Amino acid sequence: MPKPALFVLAALLLAPAAGVAQKPAAPPASAPAPGDAVSASGIHAPAERHFTSGETYVYEVEWRLWKAGTATLRIEEAGSEQRVLAAADSTGVAALLYTVHDRFEAFFDRKTFCSRNLTKHTEEGFRRLQTSIRFDYARHKSVLEETNLRSNHPKKVENDIPDCVTDVISGIYYLGSQPLAPDAVYSFPLNDGGRTTQVEARVEAREEVKTPAGTFQTVRVQPRAGTGVLKDRGQVWIWYSDDAARIPVQMRARMFWGTLTFRLVRIDRK
Repeated sequence: MPKPALFVLAALLLAPAAGVAQKPAAPPASAPAPGDAVSASGIHAPAERHFTSGETYVYEVEWRLWKAGTATLRIEEAGSEQRVLAAADSTGVAALLYTVHDRFEAFFDRKTFCSRNLTKHTEEGFRRLQTSIRFDYARHKSVLEETNLRSNHPKKVENDIPDCVTDVISGIYYLGSQPLAPDAVYSFPLNDGGRTTQVEARVEAREEVKTPAGTFQTVRVQPRAGTGVLKDRGQVWIWYSDDAARIPVQMRARMFWGTLTFRLVRIDRK
């Protein structure tokens, strides 16, 4: 049974790279023309883009017409930073075939969008991991510390990073912060404790999407990592609401073993 949760999407977004991404150029001041490629260096969100703190997006996850699990995504204020919480759980028959219970917590700077740290508690099948990733910009290093909770075996890994990176969870919000002009391509560095990879996200189309939470006018974006172990082995799409909120209304990961679709069920505001 494949992993029916946000980490599949995150893995496809990240795809650990064969080399360290170079620092890209600064973004232009205005929205890009159709077909332009935009390199986002300082991982800087447009000033007009403000995510609503205290909202939890709740998704149902479908795999081969089965309800395979649930996932949540939440953003909160945390002083000068913003905190992102994500969770993924398999349910029903899928849980009997492959148990999933994952929790993520990430912090990023609200002004620069540079990720500060990311923690992950991962329970997938027989795997049990507790992972912490810290981004040390003074040393240009990501510092990964991980413990195998079954064997109690620890490991620590450091890798080079550019002046600013986003992580696999905050990256969903970062991409939504961009203008998402028709046919534009947005390029940015992303890190999950290994080697940094450069993600390129192409704005493909505007579409109407129906979900259990309602019908939305959306912008469909396809992020891709140009290098890594998952290169050419899967595809990801994110449908953001075509308004100031930029809610990730629907997400889809298509891999060789099937397609996972995340549909928004409701938005909890508290």
